[in-house]
Amino acid sequence: MRAVTVMPGRPRSQRLEEIGEPSDGQGEILVRALAVGICGTDRELIDGLYGEAGPGHERLVIGHESLGRVIQAPPSSDFATGDIVVGIVRHPDPVPCPNCALGEWDMCRNGRYTERGIKQADGFAAECWRSDPGFTVKVSPMLGLAAVLLEPASVLAKAWEHIERIGRRARWAPQKVLVTGAGPVGLMAALMGMQRGFDVHVMDRNEGGPKPALVKELGATYHRKFPAFAPDIVVECTGSPAVIVQAVTGSAPGSIVCLTGLGGGQRDAQFDVAKLNQSMVLENRVVFGSVNANLRHYHAAGEALAHANRAWLDRLITRRVPLAQWSQAYEKHDGDVKTVLLFDE
Repeated sequence: MRAVTVMPGRPRSQRLEEIGEPSDGQGEILVRALAVGICGTDRELIDGLYGEAGPGHERLVIGHESLGRVIQAPPSSDFATGDIVVGIVRHPDPVPCPNCALGEWDMCRNGRYTERGIKQADGFAAECWRSDPGFTVKVSPMLGLAAVLLEPASVLAKAWEHIERIGRRARWAPQKVLVTGAGPVGLMAALMGMQRGFDVHVMDRNEGGPKPALVKELGATYHRKFPAFAPDIVVECTGSPAVIVQAVTGSAPGSIVCLTGLGGGQRDAQFDVAKLNQSMVLENRVVFGSVNANLRHYHAAGEALAHANRAWLDRLITRRVPLAQWSQAYEKHDGDVKTVLLFDE
């Protein structure tokens, strides 16, 4: 079968190659791939910035935003042939740590977790893949190709869950939400904010392209610079240090700022820690980071997508690339929101 692989740590080592069928040890459910979503993580793997192949292997099958159709499932499971499914990315460490033992593998404490398509486990950019029933999520066929958005949506479902938990620390009645960044993660954050009844605003630098229209169609307000009001909640999706400082110091007293972006090459950028600290302490602000998701977050994300406007979800997928032209899927084009590599041609 064909799969997109890289040699972790070696830039531009990506190739579409023939590999063996997935082994039974990878899971009891056999899935034929329909599509994988492409994100910045995939491009960073291709650039050799990180990634780790499985034990005894030089190459890693990439792809962590999956969508497939079950072609074989154990009779004792809740899955059947024909089900449309998504595979969960992170798996618990084998020790396990206290969080992994409780099913909170997205909060692993010792770092020994594996991640499909990223860390020590082959991903989903292959014509067939296997998955354990406990790490497979059934999705509504009514979502069509938009179901490939489930993985990024799960990250935001977790972020919103934690925002709401933190908010219970005191009397709190948030109204205004600011999302920084209008990529797929930011748009999922905005969608879930709108579904919660908040006044949602999205800040992004794009003047043209589909992003401003997608924000407005959602019912949110689009800004190209930090708005004049002080938001009660900020979901930061750019990873830019300058934007992070704005998000914290420009938010309302008692606000909650959730960081979800990594910022790529901006990791070495500097900002005024003293100013940030003073702002947090004096105004009781909370800043926290969130990444990945566990099973309940995937289910929550599925509910959010099911209640979203289907036509709006479809417009988030701005490029659909057939497997025969696979390399183009990993290129960054102006106007991209979500690019999807199609296996079911």
